[in-house]
Amino acid sequence: MSVTAAQEAPLDRLADAMEKRKPAKTVGPSYLPAPTPAMKRRAFEAMRRRVQAPALEVRANAAQAAAREGLAVSQEAMNARIYQALGLAAPGLQDEVAPIPTRQPKMGFVPLLFASSSMPVETLRTYAVQLERVGGVIAFRGMPGGMRQVAPMAELTAKMLRIDPGCEGPACAMRDVQVVVDPILFRQHGVGRVPAFAMVPGDPTQPYCEREDEAGPRASHLIYGDAALSGLVEEYARLGGKEEVSDAAARLSRR
Repeated sequence: MSVTAAQEAPLDRLADAMEKRKPAKTVGPSYLPAPTPAMKRRAFEAMRRRVQAPALEVRANAAQAAAREGLAVSQEAMNARIYQALGLAAPGLQDEVAPIPTRQPKMGFVPLLFASSSMPVETLRTYAVQLERVGGVIAFRGMPGGMRQVAPMAELTAKMLRIDPGCEGPACAMRDVQVVVDPILFRQHGVGRVPAFAMVPGDPTQPYCEREDEAGPRASHLIYGDAALSGLVEEYARLGGKEEVSDAAARLSRR
């Protein structure tokens, strides 16, 4: 026997032993036998002899329709909760949700705070308390999680505007502060960081497509810094916007 054959013999025996230890391919729960012509013929014959059950199909269709209707109802209820949290009235569902305080923005200058979801919730809540006194608005550039995800923004708005932070559910009382998501406002004012404060002429909550001026309302000054609203108003007046902040300053001075 040659040296090569002597070396290969043990390897062949090892391979044979390993092959024998492998489970048989014709057993096991995942094994599917190759169908023979006879098996195929029997399968087709069984399909032709299948008993029709119209009543069962009717029940299945009815169950599918009921599930679809139930899903629609659930979606409407969820939309109502989201509208409630955002401070909006859900179309066609006003009677099913708790009433929301509504306020028609008056003409003139509206206090506008540029904010971000990265700001602490307690800071946002503090600004909401102060802005409610002056009829102010809070603007976000976008929504946390992206524009396709409304729930995170609804949750943030609810935490920010709830009068009682421990309250849960759509019936919680909210502060009368408008919240908008408008990247155009940020771009028009060149807002590079938040918080930022401005006195915007007109109604900053009006949809962009409905504004008379294509450029939209724009403030004459922009104040940066995490300060009390009264301090931001005073700084705005110092820069030349005394008339613009006169109404807001008067409201803040009331006890």
